[in-house]
Amino acid sequence: MGLDDPRWRKSSHSADNGGDCVELADLASAVGVRDSKDPDGPRLTTTREELAALTQIIKVT
Repeated sequence: MGLDDPRWRKSSHSADNGGDCVELADLASAVGVRDSKDPDGPRLTTTREELAALTQIIKVT
C-alpha cells in the first residue's frame, strides 16, 4: 500500500454506531491515522514507535 491509496482499517472492537474511532493504514515506513467519521478529512502520519508510545499512554490513562 502506498501513500496515494492506503488500506484503512478500524479496530474489530469498534462498533458501527458512530462512536469515537480512528482508522489506521500501513504506509510502509509510517502509520496513517484518520477519523473514521471523516474519511476525507485530515490525516496524520506517525512512526510505529510514536504510535506504540501513544497507545501505552492511553491504556494507562
